[in-house]
Amino acid sequence: MISLYQQRRYLGNKIEELNYRLNKINMKLYIKYMVSLRCKMLVKEELERLEIPFGCIELGTVELLEEISISQRNELEINLLSCGLRLHKDKKMILIEKIKNTILEMIQYDDGCPTMNYSEYISEKLNYDYTYLANIFSEVKGITIQQYIILNKIEGVKELLLFDELNLTEISYKLNYSSVAHLSGQFNKVTGYSPSIYKEMKRKREETLEIA
Repeated sequence: MISLYQQRRYLGNKIEELNYRLNKINMKLYIKYMVSLRCKMLVKEELERLEIPFGCIELGTVELLEEISISQRNELEINLLSCGLRLHKDKKMILIEKIKNTILEMIQYDDGCPTMNYSEYISEKLNYDYTYLANIFSEVKGITIQQYIILNKIEGVKELLLFDELNLTEISYKLNYSSVAHLSGQFNKVTGYSPSIYKEMKRKREETLEIA
């Protein structure tokens, strides 16, 4: 039987753990539309200008080294808005943004070498049950996580096609498609065109614009 002393000690430890986790949450900023190295540099410049001590800057998040004042936060929010970035306040939206940034990182840095499936990767990265994340994402965004992944992978295919540095086989490997046929089928379903036709259409459109 657990003694009253042990119960109090257990509850005390739980309260300390909760306070620690809350402090860690409060010591982070979550930023919407922060999806590139350029965005990270803009955020870094604003933090330095406002003399806000910070640590690690990731896509979508900034680790603070100390709490910031309301006036600092308000000024940072206004300055970030002018750069097309937005500070998150709603906890559910913060989680959605973290899911989106995790997916973007996963697609950008996959390079054809997956170590686990998407659901396991996202769940492990964010330390939440995948079903919970999937339900919140669908509720807020109106599409599933899988659909969001597909749409972003297709955008990646479009970019790589237009860069014209990789062939379709290399693109399918880089973006972790099982085959060129799988990539082409998914691309056609989303855009209504095959990759080759899409690339030719873009090329002709650019030529027309140059002539005009």
